[in-house]
Amino acid sequence: MDVFARLESEVRGYCRSWPTVFTTAKGSYMTDENGKSYLDFFAGAGTLNYGHNNPQLKRRLMDYLASDAIVHSLDMYSSAKREFLERFNEYVLQPRGLDYKVQFPGPAGNNSVEAALKLARKYTGRETVVSFTNAFHGMTLGALAVTGNSMKRTGAGVPLGHGVAMPYDNYLDGRTPDFLLFDTMLDDSGSGLDKPAAVIVETVQGEGGINVATAEWLRGLADLCRRHDILLIVDDVQMGCGRTGSFFSFEEAGITPDIVCLSKSLSGYGLPFAVTLMKRELDVWEPGEHNGTFRGFNPAFVTAVGALEDYWAGDDMEKETLAKGQQVQTALESIAITHAGAVDSVRGRGLAWGLVMNDAELAPKVCAEAFERGLLMETSGPEGEVVKLLPPLTTTEAELGQGLEIIAESLEAVRQKVAV
Repeated sequence: MDVFARLESEVRGYCRSWPTVFTTAKGSYMTDENGKSYLDFFAGAGTLNYGHNNPQLKRRLMDYLASDAIVHSLDMYSSAKREFLERFNEYVLQPRGLDYKVQFPGPAGNNSVEAALKLARKYTGRETVVSFTNAFHGMTLGALAVTGNSMKRTGAGVPLGHGVAMPYDNYLDGRTPDFLLFDTMLDDSGSGLDKPAAVIVETVQGEGGINVATAEWLRGLADLCRRHDILLIVDDVQMGCGRTGSFFSFEEAGITPDIVCLSKSLSGYGLPFAVTLMKRELDVWEPGEHNGTFRGFNPAFVTAVGALEDYWAGDDMEKETLAKGQQVQTALESIAITHAGAVDSVRGRGLAWGLVMNDAELAPKVCAEAFERGLLMETSGPEGEVVKLLPPLTTTEAELGQGLEIIAESLEAVRQKVAV
């Protein structure tokens, strides 16, 4: 593996936790060049909700490429784009009573966030965007300005302005009523807080440590934005496309954001694809005012249509995800009881879960032990104190059980080593 250390930048990260060379992947497993298989509870950081090389989606993709169909087209019209828009409207927007227009901003989640921030500022004529403690919205400058992690922010190398952080749900452990600070500052002309163009929020903070906002808190936030004429942006890049059960993570709260950011599992196959959804009246862009070379990757349209037709024509996927989530929650809570001295809490929704350790140094050790036992997981949280689970939604109950057993074994092994 010396070629990677010799030629690839030091910025590489995940490979340091999983020091092997992967060659193939299928379903919930990845296999390295030595033939060892790993159960994947990482899923491309939430990009592979339907598993690796999903056979139905792969067949559609291969047929499309074999037909010499359009691959690259900027924002030109293509039959693949038309079919995606029609199916997305049919299976996602119309059943939920959502009248969003669809923007193709570029291939990644940060592209969707940047477009959302620019649009909010253009529409309102205001500059400030409010985000929340422990938020993560991307690594480009605009997205970093509304991200909480100090290490990632420092990497910008320039001041990150026009963003203000407010306490996320339960950040102050219930000592202060929700939005007391935010509401008070908005009402006080001397607070120093310029009236924001928008608020951007994750309903579940993935990178921030699997912090889950309650439905009541989200409704309160939507009400605050409405009362103060502030746009509400929901960043559903990691928690959308069914990760929390429903297609959009905000559905449980019964709110309708003004702007929604989607990427990661949108293509269904791990292909780069992002959209920014906006209420119809917000679409004030001039032609070409926000563009990019890879705004509409046609192979991703094809696999996205497949994912919509195969998994979102009814409510089976949502029900299955919630049931599997209950299985994970029950097992993690049992682990937490067994290891009460090491585990602080369990939190999550759907198939996004975190095992919060009392000592931040334990979480990466648990993940390292799990890797040795054939399970891929990452850490999250401001100190890396959370063992984070993001298995594909198509992971079977048996596979979930296998992975959860490995987590229990790994935590036990770490505690034994620490005791020695």
